[in-house]
Amino acid sequence: MAILQLATSNPGILHKPSLKSSFFLNRTTTTTTTSFHYRTSQAGFITKATLSLHQEPSSSPDSDSWSCSSLNRRHFISETVTSLTVLIGFQEPAKSEDSPPPLADWERVYLPIDPGVVLLDIAFVPDDLNHGFLLGTRQTLLETKDGGNTWVPRSIPAAEDEDFNYRFNSISFKEKEGWIVGKPSILLYTSDSGDSWERIPLSAQLPGDIVYIKATDDKSAEMVTDEGAIYVTSNRGYNWRAAVQETVSATLNRTVSSGISGASYYTGTFNTVNRSPDGSYVAVSSRGNFYLTWEPGQPYWQPHNRAVARRIQNMGWRADGGLWLLARGGGLYLSKGTGITEEFEEVPVQSRGFGILDVGYRSKRGQLGEVGFC
Repeated sequence: MAILQLATSNPGILHKPSLKSSFFLNRTTTTTTTSFHYRTSQAGFITKATLSLHQEPSSSPDSDSWSCSSLNRRHFISETVTSLTVLIGFQEPAKSEDSPPPLADWERVYLPIDPGVVLLDIAFVPDDLNHGFLLGTRQTLLETKDGGNTWVPRSIPAAEDEDFNYRFNSISFKEKEGWIVGKPSILLYTSDSGDSWERIPLSAQLPGDIVYIKATDDKSAEMVTDEGAIYVTSNRGYNWRAAVQETVSATLNRTVSSGISGASYYTGTFNTVNRSPDGSYVAVSSRGNFYLTWEPGQPYWQPHNRAVARRIQNMGWRADGGLWLLARGGGLYLSKGTGITEEFEEVPVQSRGFGILDVGYRSKRGQLGEVGFC
């Protein structure tokens, strides 16, 4: 049985839970049972759900296992004037002591942004759950120090030296270290929880636009471009090592006889890309006609035929290590077993014609918690 919550999105509005609630942040977790889970839906509007999780003592404070580990939350955004956000919480037949509570009510928080701004990513400092950043198009960067109740515009001098109007795509924190990437290619780094940011130079020969950044360790991070390049640094971004030997276009055009439908003479980019807690990636082609995977140590991305008739909207990793797949038009599929596979089974979801954009998990053991529609 599903629990439905509807929220009509208006420009400049944020939906958040009541002050009595605890929070859960997607991709950035905490050392306590409270965390934040945010969902951006359309220009000037984000929603924030209340969840509470039990964390094992041995879990890493920034473990991705509590979330769907999405690369980029652009799939939460609708570029239309109005949209509808539907959250579904799937209830278990029997509740154990460590079962997460049901979703909380939603409150509105107005955001100081211009109409037409599309919000793309959000992150909170692991050492201070009240301190977070929200970013998007038109060089939008908002900061909160009260857990998301109020947001104020933040300017970064290092990003204002040129006449570019940057699109900030992704942000990630580990302890006090944070990273921001955007388009045109820009990389920002902080070592003091975002109080100050410095710009790290990037090569002009970088293949594609940077769409994702993940803080992995002390002075270490991974970044991904929309052409499939993956780079790793361990010295604050001064040097980057290529994790793959060629772009996705080069791989597919070199293996046109691979049998992958739609892969021949592929010159497009990723539509979405998601990272698992162990560093594996799954990406959807720009047209949604096939998907690709990459595991640490592999020299190239591995293409896969889609297992469903409809084109793929998004894919990501389940809490148990398996894959979930969203088809355009509202279909939800789960892979058989764990790991990378091309076999999927459909999960009945009453999307009522709305396109499903993302999936999140409410607990480490893999209880399906939310499905986002727009």
